[in-house]
Amino acid sequence: MEGRHAFLSASKYHWTNYDDEKLDQTFLNAIAAQKGTALHEYAALAIKLGQKQPRSNKTICKYINDAIGFKMEPEQVLCYSPNAFGTADAISFRGNVLRIHDLKTGITPTSFRQLEIYAAFFCLEYRERPDSLEIIMAIYQNDDVKEAVAIAADVTHIMERIVTFDERINNIKREVYL
Repeated sequence: MEGRHAFLSASKYHWTNYDDEKLDQTFLNAIAAQKGTALHEYAALAIKLGQKQPRSNKTICKYINDAIGFKMEPEQVLCYSPNAFGTADAISFRGNVLRIHDLKTGITPTSFRQLEIYAAFFCLEYRERPDSLEIIMAIYQNDDVKEAVAIAADVTHIMERIVTFDERINNIKREVYL
C-alpha cells in the first residue's frame, strides 16, 4: 500500500461524517475524475500521434479529430509566472488566429472564462496583444461543441488582473519569507 492513498483515509477524514448517499456521490465523483484524467491522456496521445478517430458526434472523437485537423498542440502549458500558469487542452496559433479547445468529461455546465484565461496567459507569455488576434474558443462536452470568439477587452482585463495579482502575491511572499 506504500505510496497509495485510500479513499477512506485518515488524512481525508470528512468521510466519517457522510451518510450513504454522500459517500456514494463522493466516490462516484472520484471515479469520474479518474476517467476524465485518462480520457485527457488518451486524447493528447492520439493528437500527438495524429490518430484520427471514427467520424462520430461522440465528444472525445470530435475533440481529437478537430484538434488534429487544426494542427493543435495538446496539453500545452502556458506560463506567465510561477503564480499564474495553466495547461490548455489543445491550442494553435497561426496567422493571428489563436484557437483554444477544452475537453470536458463531466456534466457540470461550463464557462468560456477558463479559455479566456488561457488566452490571457498565451498573450502574456508570447507578448501578443489580444486586440490584434482572433481568439476562437471551443468547449467539447456531452457530445456537443460550443464555440465562441473571445472579446479582446475581456482578455485584456484578465491579463491586467493576472499581472496585478501576481505582483501582489510576490509582495506577500517577500514579506512572509523575509
